[in-house]
Amino acid sequence: MRNITITGAREGNLKNISLEIPRGRLVVLTGVSGSGKTTLAMDVLYNECQRQYLEAMAFQGISKPEVESVQGASPAIQISQNGFGRNPRSSVGTVTDIYTDLRMIFEKLGKRTCPFCGSAIFSGECKEETEKLGEDFRVYMYCSSCGRRMDKLTRTWFSFNTREGACPVCQGMGKVMAVREGNVLHEELSLEEGAVDYWESRYGEYQTQALYAAFSHYGIPFQPGTAVKDFTPLQKAILCYGVEDSRVKEAFPDIIPPKTVAGGRVEGCFPILWRRLSEKQGNLDKKERYLEERECPECHGERLGKVSRQVTVMDTRLPELAVLSLEELYDWLTRLAGQMKENEAALTRVYVQDLQTKISRLIRAGLGYLSLDRQTGTLSGGETRRLKLAAALDSRISGIIYILDEPTVGLHPKDTAGVMDILKKLKSLGNTVLVIEHDTDVMKEADQIIDIGPGSGRNGGCVVGQGNWDELLLQENSITGKYLKQPKIYPCRFRTGGPQKLSIRNASIHNLKGIRVDFPTSCLIGVTGVSGSGKSTLIFDVLAKGEGVEGMQYFDRVVTVEQHALTRMKRSNVATYSGVYEGIRKVYASLPEAKKAGLGAGDFSFNSKGGRCENCQGLGYVVSNMLFFEDREVTCPVCGGRQFADPVLAVTYKGRSIHDMLHTSVEEAAELLGEYPKLLAILALLQEVGLGYLELGQTLTTLSGGEGQRLKLAGELSGSRGGRGLYLLDEPTTGLHALDVEHFLKLLNRMVDAGNTVIVVEHNLQLIRCCDYIVDLGPEGGIRGGELVAAGTPLAIMENPRSVTGKYLKKMEE
Repeated sequence: MRNITITGAREGNLKNISLEIPRGRLVVLTGVSGSGKTTLAMDVLYNECQRQYLEAMAFQGISKPEVESVQGASPAIQISQNGFGRNPRSSVGTVTDIYTDLRMIFEKLGKRTCPFCGSAIFSGECKEETEKLGEDFRVYMYCSSCGRRMDKLTRTWFSFNTREGACPVCQGMGKVMAVREGNVLHEELSLEEGAVDYWESRYGEYQTQALYAAFSHYGIPFQPGTAVKDFTPLQKAILCYGVEDSRVKEAFPDIIPPKTVAGGRVEGCFPILWRRLSEKQGNLDKKERYLEERECPECHGERLGKVSRQVTVMDTRLPELAVLSLEELYDWLTRLAGQMKENEAALTRVYVQDLQTKISRLIRAGLGYLSLDRQTGTLSGGETRRLKLAAALDSRISGIIYILDEPTVGLHPKDTAGVMDILKKLKSLGNTVLVIEHDTDVMKEADQIIDIGPGSGRNGGCVVGQGNWDELLLQENSITGKYLKQPKIYPCRFRTGGPQKLSIRNASIHNLKGIRVDFPTSCLIGVTGVSGSGKSTLIFDVLAKGEGVEGMQYFDRVVTVEQHALTRMKRSNVATYSGVYEGIRKVYASLPEAKKAGLGAGDFSFNSKGGRCENCQGLGYVVSNMLFFEDREVTCPVCGGRQFADPVLAVTYKGRSIHDMLHTSVEEAAELLGEYPKLLAILALLQEVGLGYLELGQTLTTLSGGEGQRLKLAGELSGSRGGRGLYLLDEPTTGLHALDVEHFLKLLNRMVDAGNTVIVVEHNLQLIRCCDYIVDLGPEGGIRGGELVAAGTPLAIMENPRSVTGKYLKKMEE
């Protein structure tokens, strides 16, 4: 079997490296953050595999990466850290196609009530008829009891994303937006004192006068200055819902409503607000303040229309199946398969078998606690990757190169075994599995480890070690091997915290089972537990919102840094997000060449017209549509990828154009801009959070979840106003090598020593072991989670027999 041979790779920071990757094996790429692992795997190997594959089919358009040659290439599939997006219509059921198969079963076996005779009828026993209506076809069925014709409920009727299937009130969302009446109307105040929150200054006077005109129109006595709580029911109805409200029409059936605002035609403070915020220009902050999601009053969150949601299979409705855990759904399918008649099995056997196969793979990946209606936008990074991995196993093809970016991120060590089973299964099918990883459990299972380094950015880009686990530990040049064989010293003394504490009482949201949790303050606290145990719910849905939490008054600010914290726009990059780019543009605009050319700071921006290349609008690339394949980004033919016009590029600072500066790492930029204290402070903080290897112009869309979090954390710290802060972080070690975790721990400890409280939701044992206090949830995920298993110092957790986390902490020190 021919190995994959890479010769002369010079992409990014790679230093003309050459290496062989064994085909048909599980290979781990490791190294410190920014060493060049992802560049080698994704930018060189994956892109070149795709380029060769497409060119073999006469497709053009993918530029060759900076590599002399890649031999032994084959079609490649990458499974990255990117999630499924935030579309509220996207769920576990839709992205896995499990919901699609269930819809087919309900189409074939569904039991419904005939709308004419009221008999219970089964779709499989009724005669069907298809009729063409214009360009469309419509399927009908005849009742097996009365013979009357009705619409057949096909798979389309069981989808909440179609006109036929969706609940007409919520359009298949399961939720509707409603006005937060308590935030809009302050009933203890009068209108003159600002009772209606958004009736400000002149607008408030205008609306108040219109309301008084309405009272006068209907002959309702009123005293200005009256608190809203003292309004009569009719006065409050006009204020809140206007003169078209049914209560007003019932009270004054003979009076025609006013025709003008001046005459008293009041729309009502709630309808006005709803209309204004529903418009495209509605202010986002005001939407969050005045509107909230509520369960749909028609379908009660079940998303389907009335007819569809009443159909049953084995006395169970489809919305009832959607809320079951995958493990419970598998049990239901097993019972269904055992009870089906021969004719029913003939109609649905293929769908039932497909469902059982898909669900069993997800269960083996440790996702059995998820339900079909779980929105993909709420999944953690680890859950997302395992869903993608399980989907990859649906394909039985071999000879593929699978490239995976940290598949164990977001996983408790207990759950890593399930992922390893999937990776080994992919390998057993005759595929090459290349994994970018820092997890030692994965490294030990790998056939070969390739260590990239020795440092990050310009100090990386070399192969410093290659071999299996035992061989790597003996290689002097391997940074990873050297670190792994060093004895580890972990803290035995821990902060006890200040006199105050944070207390959560009776947390019952999602799968949390009414738990009570106390957190010490002025400590580094780890919240741990297996995937789906309720960690993120406890911290980000309960503690962060402060509802029912005692002790929040002790903090001057609460900073929440979650996995999806950054704006994912291609025009946002490290420099713009951190705020350093504004200062850099001013530096360039202050140079003599810039002044001579009449260039200002705005000309050095790729986000505004002036000095940028207008063909690519400053991005440096244009998008090439590849028809059936993924669109590709092609270097702009006008500026050659340099983003700016020639007069702007002619201005240089220490020999670098503004384009060159954007392609400079944070670490290098700190050296170049050392004479500017404000810029240096921001750049130094980026290095402290472990992002010194990132290029200033790297777009936010290319950052991992952990990189995005650390970037946001740096922004929060650079704007820190002092005082006591409560920092809530969601797996910030994502993408960090063990050496990088050590550096990041120094920053977290310095934050705590400054009087802050830092709570970290984590699976990384290295960080967890260095926490002052641990809150461990479990014992399992989903419905079998949501309990407080253990709490205390790492040493106390290690001695607690109930704690799975403690078991792995203890194992780490053996």
